[in-house]
Amino acid sequence: MNITYETAVIPKPEEVIELCVQAGLKRPTDPERIALMLKNADLLVTAWQADKLVGICRTITNWVWCAYLADLAVFTGFKSAGIGKEMIAITRQKLGDQCMLLLLSVPTAFNYYPKVGFNKEDRAFSIERTQ
Repeated sequence: MNITYETAVIPKPEEVIELCVQAGLKRPTDPERIALMLKNADLLVTAWQADKLVGICRTITNWVWCAYLADLAVFTGFKSAGIGKEMIAITRQKLGDQCMLLLLSVPTAFNYYPKVGFNKEDRAFSIERTQ
């Protein structure tokens, strides 16, 4: 399996929508909203098999204190190949040692994140979106 990782390539919104739907990650399915999510990301790591998007890791950060890993999605058939772990590693390398990486997990991924170095926290709060 030949996977390449990119940090300077912004995929098409339709590619991201297909990936998220296939991976079971609930995200908007309108291309305009996805395009804005991609445009406003501070760090985007993508995984490709030839010209096929097979993974995405989207982060919002201030680069010196904290970073929010907003999306991590990998095509189902590629989930055991270490793609998510590698995208997280690239993200951490790009952020540097002084920046904390945090996220809100979907319930189906609770067991995954401790395996790739995240600590489970019980001190988060959120206000849900209305749309």
